[in-house]
Formats: sequence, C-alpha cells, structure tokens
Amino acid sequence: MFGLVQGVGFRYSLAARGEARGLAGWVRNRPDGAVEALFEGAPEAVDALVDWCRDGPRGARVDRVEVYDEEPSGLRGFRIAV
Repeated sequence: MFGLVQGVGFRYSLAARGEARGLAGWVRNRPDGAVEALFEGAPEAVDALVDWCRDGPRGARVDRVEVYDEEPSGLRGFRIAV
C-alpha cells in the first residue's frame, strides 16, 4: 500500500481484520514509506481484506495498492513483522 500509510495504525488495523477473517499472514512497514502484507486463506476473505486496504484505517490516505497472487505457503496466524 502506498500513500500516507505509516504512522496511522495501518499494520495493527490490518492484522486485527486479518485475524477476524480467519486469515494467516503478516504486515510490515517498508523503508520507502509503503506498507507490505501477505495474506493466506479463503479467497473471499482475502478479497475483502484487499478491498479494506484500498481505504485503510482512519487517518490513512491510500494512493495505490499492488496485488500479486502467490501459492500459499501454509502460514499460521497473523503477525506484525519488523
């Protein structure tokens, strides 16, 4: 996610929503100011979380979301990575 996405609780909000939807994955801040995440789970839940990322939490301004499909790797839980 690109835009004003760091310093607005994006990672914590995304992780909570991912867990609530039964997804596994991680989310982290990137040095370039973007937020990067990986989700695994039911396609409908993944799509819903990607849709949420287009707006993000209150205070965020999301300019762009890039989505790439990958093969699941069997992650468990949702974590905020460093």
